[in-house]
Amino acid sequence: MSDILLSAAATAACLPYPALADELAASLTDSAVTVPPRLVQPLPGGASLFVMPANDATVAMTKLITFTPANAGTGRPTIQGDVVVFDIATGTRRLVLDGPTVTAHRTAAVSLLAAQRLAPNTRGPLLVLGAGVQGRAHVEAFVAGLGVREVWICSRSPASAEALAAHVRTLGAQARVVDNAAAALPDCPLVVTATPASGVVLDARPREDAFIAAVGAFTPSMVELGPAMCRDLMACGTVVVDTRDAEHEAGDLLQAGVDITALPSLAEIVRESRPRPAGPVLFKSCGWGGWDLAAARLAMLRVCAEA
Repeated sequence: MSDILLSAAATAACLPYPALADELAASLTDSAVTVPPRLVQPLPGGASLFVMPANDATVAMTKLITFTPANAGTGRPTIQGDVVVFDIATGTRRLVLDGPTVTAHRTAAVSLLAAQRLAPNTRGPLLVLGAGVQGRAHVEAFVAGLGVREVWICSRSPASAEALAAHVRTLGAQARVVDNAAAALPDCPLVVTATPASGVVLDARPREDAFIAAVGAFTPSMVELGPAMCRDLMACGTVVVDTRDAEHEAGDLLQAGVDITALPSLAEIVRESRPRPAGPVLFKSCGWGGWDLAAARLAMLRVCAEA
């Protein structure tokens, strides 16, 4: 068991962001990838159990995680669980990855892939709303994958913002903590919203060359971006969803009355090699088992290479 059960640190080591973004792109063009709808089981107290299976021709995996919003601010993680990876040919369980680490890395790598394909301006500064696990992962991904050298951080917790700023500096980038995200938009072409999505945190017009990755809201009741901002980006820019599942999960867009069925998905952008759009871009990410499968594939490759 010790050979296949990877700690959070060992899981992270298997999933460097640039390589994971490449694996995500490869999985989107792999016809063998199968991803059934995820099961979301409501739990008492407002928590949820997520069951997310997927497979390709050689690897099968299931992510089992709990999402417990009540843990916020308690020192306990809001997301806990595992990703179990199997070899299809033998049925053997090959790896058990740390679920929260996979979630953080694959979510940030999806945003990185979207930015690589869609962002009009990848130089930064990067504005990050939310200084938790996802905020940290996105900073690491954009520094490693885009070469961002300046990060602005806005968080309702000054201590968390300062801690993330200190981490940014260890990555070789400059960091600044700001109090007003809307006021920072004119200076930041790259924006990530990675908050608990309990209410609108941004409702302002971005730069004409802005790329916004909204990742905090992944249920119909959650929201980070204001309705006016979503509708404005629909009118004057481009809105892309991570997968078709966003049609019933993207709270920001659903609450703004956006026709999500008419929006392109990241898979279509990658498969069709669509040109980089003009004007501001909103990338709405809700999560998908296929992203976890890509992480499992990369982890398998790296573990086998080291064996």
